[in-house]
Amino acid sequence: MTDPAEILVTIFIVLGGVFGLVGSYGLLKLRDTMQRLHGPTKATTLGIGSVLIASMIHALAVKGALSFHELLITLFLLLTAPITANFIAKAYIIRNSDRTKLPGTGGRYGWSVYDDAPGPSEATTGEQGSSQD
Repeated sequence: MTDPAEILVTIFIVLGGVFGLVGSYGLLKLRDTMQRLHGPTKATTLGIGSVLIASMIHALAVKGALSFHELLITLFLLLTAPITANFIAKAYIIRNSDRTKLPGTGGRYGWSVYDDAPGPSEATTGEQGSSQD
């Protein structure tokens, strides 16, 4: 492996370790759930992504071929971490709020769930309304 490739791999591994440490520290030390979401979804995702990029550079330098497994894992993490954080945040908000103060959705499933347009049977029978829990 050449010196520039070793330097790049080292930089990405150290960067990944720093982001992982900061994200883990934030997960442990921040006060409530909404603040704790930032540790694993922001910093730790960048840390894992940096380590995977270092692995791709290493595979390219040693084998001469790009490893697509690490690229797919990185893309999967970058796509799923914000979605997971969004679901956790919605659940936290609904669980810890006064449900009577939330705006109505007009659907039969209630808040924080996708309500599709009512079907023909729901519109004619008047079954549409918000459900409790």
